[in-house]
Parts: sequence; structure tokens; C-alpha cells
Amino acid sequence: MKTLLHCCCAPCANMCIDTLREEGREVTGFWYNPNIHPVTEFRARRNTLEEYAKAIEMPLVIQNEYALRPFVRAVADNIAGRCVKCYEMRLYRTAQYAAENGFDSFTSSLFISPYQKHELMYQVAQRAAEEFQVEFLYRDFRPLFRAGQDRARELGMYMQKYCGCVFSEEERYIKPKKLIP
Repeated sequence: MKTLLHCCCAPCANMCIDTLREEGREVTGFWYNPNIHPVTEFRARRNTLEEYAKAIEMPLVIQNEYALRPFVRAVADNIAGRCVKCYEMRLYRTAQYAAENGFDSFTSSLFISPYQKHELMYQVAQRAAEEFQVEFLYRDFRPLFRAGQDRARELGMYMQKYCGCVFSEEERYIKPKKLIP
């Protein structure tokens, strides 16, 4: 079974890759993340994934478009609800590539993060699978999140501090601080 794994970053992807390989799946990584800002962050995440894929001998497809403007245009009318657009951009492109290139299924390393909107991602992936007539391989990778982060640290991988979009970076800095009594 050939599975296309959308990879948001190497720290989130490592345990997903291991799990899918343990299931006997032939995994190819897929980098398409038009939401990531700034361009230096985009490059750092992409380069780390490229190095990791090479080290573990995993084929990797790079959709190397830094697409800040299209992403911002897509979410500008509803910044608070931007995640659905972000998931649609990434998961639809992954499903389309999987369908057009002979993959049996697709999934995403986004499903490892306890910080993502899991149900929303699931719904978007199901719609993408229906539209492109390719199986969405659902896996709840969240129980593996800490192990993946630990492995990333052990391997000296670049590890980001926010989801990726300019708005999530902003939220990282403006979250209300708890006062110490």
C-alpha cells in the first residue's frame, strides 16, 4: 500500500512515518504548507524535513511554493476561522497529488498535534478524499506526540514554536499572561 503523508514538519512527521511503515505501508512524504510564515520559517521547516527524509530514505515530494499572499487572501474574511481554509489548502492538494500519482491513500502528520483542530481536519480530509476519489487513511497519532518531539530533540532537529501562519505566531506573543499571586 502506497501512502502519501502530508508533512507539516519533521518533528511531527517522524513517529507518523514509523507507524505507517510498521503497518507495512510504503510512505512518501509530501511537503505543501502555504500557510507558513515568514519565509525563513518556511525554509527551516522544509530543509529539516528534507534532511530527515534523506536520512531515513523516504521519498519526498516538495511543493515548494511560498504562498503567503494566497493564504492570507483565503483567510482574510475570517481570521478567527482560518484553520479550515488552511486545512483545505493542504489536505486537498495532498489528496489531489495522491490521486494523480497512483497512491492508495493519503494522511497528514497534522494528526499528531494535540494543538490542531482534530475533528475539523478529519472532516476536511474526508471531503478531499471524496472529491479526488482516493482513500483518506485516518490515524489518530496524538498519543505519539511527545515521543516524536523527544526524538526530534535527540536528533537535533529544528523545532518551531508555533503552528505556522502569521496569525498563530502573533497569538504566541499576545496570549494573556497568568498573574502569579
